[in-house]
Amino acid sequence: MTDDKKTPAPKAESKPEIKEEIKPAQTEEIKSEAKSEAPRADSSRQFDRGSSRGRRNDRPIRNYSHGPIKWAVCNVYSSKNDTIITITDLSGAETISKASGGMIVKSAREEGKPYAAMQSAIKAVQEAKARDITGLHIRIRAPGGHGTKTPGAGAQAVVRTIARQGVRIGKIEDVTPVPTDTTKRPGGRRGRRV
Repeated sequence: MTDDKKTPAPKAESKPEIKEEIKPAQTEEIKSEAKSEAPRADSSRQFDRGSSRGRRNDRPIRNYSHGPIKWAVCNVYSSKNDTIITITDLSGAETISKASGGMIVKSAREEGKPYAAMQSAIKAVQEAKARDITGLHIRIRAPGGHGTKTPGAGAQAVVRTIARQGVRIGKIEDVTPVPTDTTKRPGGRRGRRV
């Protein structure tokens, strides 16, 4: 008779694991090796490595390396009643494109609103990009003089829209004319009677 019962194989003695002490200098080497070995999830896109405070980090970095930047000046006049955008060359002699809130909306009361300013900025920047302008210096102007010294609601909307159009922004400056001693305001001694 054959013995059908199989005897279990003898268990190999397990050796106790030896724990090595890792010094702080070695941990940095181990971390750097792990970083270099780990492949990137998506190597086709570059991602923004800025701080994550209030911004999305998965936004691809814009690549402006298509050649030298061709600069122009974007003059933004923003009052309570209208927003006028004029893009000129650096000297200001040649007008490249122009647009205003009144060219976009039908009613007069909507001309100074941010929506009209955004649409007019899109129109002006598209014309400038068609003429190979890749960078803009922005000069914002309020009515000034004896009028208000703060720009209207459309000025901020214009700057945000230009930034989203893929054009490099250089300087942003306020060129509102502020008098050292002003001329007499209209309205007379007793003010404007409504």
